[in-house]
Amino acid sequence: MSDLTEPPGKACPQCKRVLAYSEFHRDRRRVDGLAFYCKACANARSEASRRKRGIGPQKRSPTAVGEGLKWCPDCEQIKPLDEFPTTTAKASGRHSYCKPCHNARGKETAQRLYGGTREYHLRRRYGVGEKEFQELLAEQGGVCAICGGTDPQHLDHDHRTGWVRGILCFNCNGGLGQFRDSPMRLARAITYLRGTTWQRALIHPGVYQMCSPTRGRPPSRRF
Repeated sequence: MSDLTEPPGKACPQCKRVLAYSEFHRDRRRVDGLAFYCKACANARSEASRRKRGIGPQKRSPTAVGEGLKWCPDCEQIKPLDEFPTTTAKASGRHSYCKPCHNARGKETAQRLYGGTREYHLRRRYGVGEKEFQELLAEQGGVCAICGGTDPQHLDHDHRTGWVRGILCFNCNGGLGQFRDSPMRLARAITYLRGTTWQRALIHPGVYQMCSPTRGRPPSRRF
């Protein structure tokens, strides 16, 4: 009588072996949560693909890596897991390179593809480059589009549409964000300030008088 019980593991379609589940990498995209090939076959296929593309052999730690630790192929050091950036793209939840090496690789890629991190940041987030930034700033006369301050460095955009609106200084850009880009909130803030702040009123041509607020109360006496 044939044994109809399921095998105590999973079969690898390449080496044809039935192996324990621990011999397969995790893969959240698959129904069983495990990779198609076993770890040994997956590594061999990966190395063959790298050689075919002209990439050198994958580096591996020369010594055993303990629990809660990870080896960085760039600096070739074993570090705690919290020294590696988090990611949801890998089953381990951590990037392959430690934070300093990961950042260095990012800067090198931005420099190689975009000529610098600023160009990369502008292109990736706003869809414009440094050339367009400088052109828009020149149209504004080289000053903040709101307060007229010199040397503004913040590119303002509509958060709903992504449409670039202008170049602002740090304070004006942050102010719009705090007011959630709402004209109604800004109008109410203007009304509030006019009613609670001392104002200079024109009472005669060339003659001004300071007027007290219409709302609020004076500060308490200090003892």
